[in-house]
Amino acid sequence: MSPSPRMTVLCLASFFKGNRFLQRLHEEGCYVILITSDKFKDEDWARQYIHEFHSVASFTEREALQNGVAWLFRNRRIDRLVALDDFDVEVGASLREHFRLPGMGDSAARFFRDKLAMRMKAKELGIRVPRFTPVFHHPDVAKFLEEVPAPWLIKPRSEASAVGIKKLKSADEAWAAIHELGDRQSHHVLEQMIPGDLYHVDSLMQDGKVVFAEVGHYGRPLLEVAHEGGIYVTRTQRRDSKESRMLLEINSAVLEGFGLRRGASHTEFIIGRDDGLPYFIETSARVGGANISEVVEAATGVNLWSEWAKLELEGEGFAYKPPRVRDEFAGVVISLARDEDPDTSSFNDPEIVDRLHKKHHIGLVVCSPKQERVEELLEKYLQRIAREFHAALPAPPKSTS
Repeated sequence: MSPSPRMTVLCLASFFKGNRFLQRLHEEGCYVILITSDKFKDEDWARQYIHEFHSVASFTEREALQNGVAWLFRNRRIDRLVALDDFDVEVGASLREHFRLPGMGDSAARFFRDKLAMRMKAKELGIRVPRFTPVFHHPDVAKFLEEVPAPWLIKPRSEASAVGIKKLKSADEAWAAIHELGDRQSHHVLEQMIPGDLYHVDSLMQDGKVVFAEVGHYGRPLLEVAHEGGIYVTRTQRRDSKESRMLLEINSAVLEGFGLRRGASHTEFIIGRDDGLPYFIETSARVGGANISEVVEAATGVNLWSEWAKLELEGEGFAYKPPRVRDEFAGVVISLARDEDPDTSSFNDPEIVDRLHKKHHIGLVVCSPKQERVEELLEKYLQRIAREFHAALPAPPKSTS
């Protein structure tokens, strides 16, 4: 019997990420095509695993990108199309619809990009969410502001992480923010701000079921780090804890209810400080950023990027079993740094398994069989980095009005 022709996989990455994904495709015998944005074309891509490398000025020009993929299709049969970054999920879905490729289409993609769609679907499934309202009908907004105690958050419906989110402390402040949006109001959602601890669940899906999931616990809410500065920390949550058991159950309900058939997901929850209850915040159809994949791999041996690639290639009906080799604990601490290339050689504990290499940043990933040791190291590094390396966010420009 002659060998089957190798599969051609087109990867979209408007941001620099996914080298392990590309490597796994290559190792599985695929023909790998990457399209990235001009801004990131000179990054340290794993070009030895990429057969064709293309860049475009912008992923927002949907028609131009579609025409470019159509040009590629003329002489190559593309079998799979994968969006590697959160911002690429919608354009990837649109391209799959146009070229009738397998995978997530336009409607399903909305649940993994649109924060309003996420909240409405979660509520429909009986999953607890912060109280919210679309910014469509102003009387509904007024009623929400009257009935739901401040503070509130106004969020862009299709941004990632803490991008574009504003904290609002009064009705006057909320209305000012809404009016400032002008015609962009309908692209936002207004919701109750729940004080509490922020967690993330990082998963792999096959045939619509969760086949691997790991719970992590942030040190500070990303909103605070993004807007107020500070040092980012996340680490493995104890797998036998009440929080882990609770969040794994809700995470499965979210991903299965939202219809993610295959691939990776990063989902965030808050456990309320006042009531101890879990609230769904948002989900995605991609690997979590900020070195979360390195933390998961250090603790478990599972590389989310590599396993996602395997799942994409095998498709429906594949009896997948993740290569989990250990149940240890890991964590990461990341900060802006004063120096362009900070020297981290003085951090020499044997538990350090990875270091961030990015201009004006310092980051360390640690791993240990003992959760207490991970917590001890993260706290020690947080204090040292704050004292010796940390650079504050630049101050906002002063108003000239």
